[in-house]
Amino acid sequence: MARYTDAVCRLCRRNVEKLFLKGPRCYTEKCAVVKRAFPPGQHGQGRKQKLSNYGLQLKEKQKVKWMYGVLEKQFRRYFKIASKTKGVTGRVLLQLLERRLDNVIFRLGLSTSRVQGRQSVRHNYIYVNSRRVNIPSFMVSKGDVIEVKAKEGPVKKLKENLELNKDRTVPSWLEFNAADMKATVIRLPEKEDIPATIQEQLIVELYSK
Repeated sequence: MARYTDAVCRLCRRNVEKLFLKGPRCYTEKCAVVKRAFPPGQHGQGRKQKLSNYGLQLKEKQKVKWMYGVLEKQFRRYFKIASKTKGVTGRVLLQLLERRLDNVIFRLGLSTSRVQGRQSVRHNYIYVNSRRVNIPSFMVSKGDVIEVKAKEGPVKKLKENLELNKDRTVPSWLEFNAADMKATVIRLPEKEDIPATIQEQLIVELYSK
């Protein structure tokens, strides 16, 4: 499956906002946005360019794509599903992205980034309703039980991640037992459960043209 493999810190700098793509480093003074709070490139520190409406819409879409680690084709597919689903399209889109299994692992604190969450899923450490799931884009549903089943080495690493992420709050739509490393989806996520500031209406306007 295709994925973004270039430097991720420049994505945060392009957006001049932390997207938390590189794990623990993002929470320290070593973060690229903290050290250089301007876009990358030769003219990054030059006069700030005023974006058109289209530019604002495109920037917001790119930001959300980068946050959740999906590429254009997959993101567009999520939008098509959201547009055909009952409810507000933008909110449904964010809900679909939040329900991805790699994102759930990140939200629980079992990984320090969504990329690491994807690796945990791909390496067969994660089970949903007692069945092994190795597809990062798998969407959890209300009532699903997510648990870790792995050898001592991987489990130790996941516990280290929990310790690193102990100051992060598990979202209220998930119930998590850190001792057993088992979580339950008690409801579907809402926009208010996402700590990042996202203007989803701009994305809807972009794809609706």
